[in-house]
Amino acid sequence: MFGNWFKTTLLMAAVVALFGVVGATIGGAQGMLVALVLGGAMNFFAYWFSDKMVLRMYNAREVDAMSAPEFYGVVQELAQRAEIPMPKVYVIDEAQPNAFATGRNPENAAVAATTGILQLLTARELRGVMAHELAHVKHRDILTSTIAATMAGAISSLAQFGFMFGGRGEDRPNPVVALVVMILAPVAAMLIQFAISRAREFGADNGGAEISGDPQALAAALEKIERYARGMPMEAAERHPETAQMMIVNPLAGGGLAGLFSTHPPTAERIARLHAMMR
Repeated sequence: MFGNWFKTTLLMAAVVALFGVVGATIGGAQGMLVALVLGGAMNFFAYWFSDKMVLRMYNAREVDAMSAPEFYGVVQELAQRAEIPMPKVYVIDEAQPNAFATGRNPENAAVAATTGILQLLTARELRGVMAHELAHVKHRDILTSTIAATMAGAISSLAQFGFMFGGRGEDRPNPVVALVVMILAPVAAMLIQFAISRAREFGADNGGAEISGDPQALAAALEKIERYARGMPMEAAERHPETAQMMIVNPLAGGGLAGLFSTHPPTAERIARLHAMMR
């Protein structure tokens, strides 16, 4: 738990520093001060509300035992096995099979799955996927990933806003420097997300296999999800690529430069490790 809190604090500090660099570039000392204050405020907002923001980005709708009895029942059973509070359960109307967890702690967590994954997977495979997501909740690393997603988007917006509406006259930034910052700041924000190590996914795979007691189910689900997700874009993820690292499989894996910045380890390696657990 201490390691995740340290990682979260480090991430927040790095985000505030990046805000300051962008602010100084587009507005000098005054711009840096304003950006640092904005960065601190965004950190506060992200800590308390980033989970709701991400769920809203994906137009997720909450379900219960009445509206989605099978899905809700799987999460409820696994939460009991994991010995964590029952999270809120959401469904996202997207054809691409995928899922994620969010929230600042196990007491305020949520899990979400797309309609695509609910239709594609067998009950056993879905159980493996949700066990993976609940492992994220139990390991308390969902806060870090959610904050990273929110802040990366904010930094990208700040850089673009500063380039278009930077100071006037002598205070206006050098156009070349401003252009470089506009390009590099979002990249730096993506690199900050790499502070959330790829080992986080391996850890959730292992934890999920232990919670479900069925590593083969998760391995089969990952193989199936990877195969279908590659040829099926997710519109919400394309609009908000900073949230891609929250998913169980990279939703941007269909191609383009986004694949170069994947925060997910190769799915084949994850499957191999799960098969090793079975042996």
